[in-house]
Amino acid sequence: MNDAVELADMIAQLRQELSRAMEDGEDSGLRFKAERVELELTVGVERSREPGVKVRFWVFDAGATAKQSSAVTQRITLTLQPVRADAPEAMALISGDELLGED
Repeated sequence: MNDAVELADMIAQLRQELSRAMEDGEDSGLRFKAERVELELTVGVERSREPGVKVRFWVFDAGATAKQSSAVTQRITLTLQPVRADAPEAMALISGDELLGED
């Protein structure tokens, strides 16, 4: 599954990107509430016979799925609720630089 990334790695990268956006926006006047993060993914499932390893999920990019005819793929939707580790009851706020023409 050379064209794929493990689901856990993809979610870890998403967490890093959202954390960076939150840190970058700490002093920004414009912020966004991160109520939900919805992801629609094409995943392949690999079952391993090695002890201790059960099932691994691989995320494919849209163009790679046609090449994976030998792998069984499924489309899944994940809805994540971002919360801050230090205040899980508080809304996570994300901000970024204002884009040209953005009001």
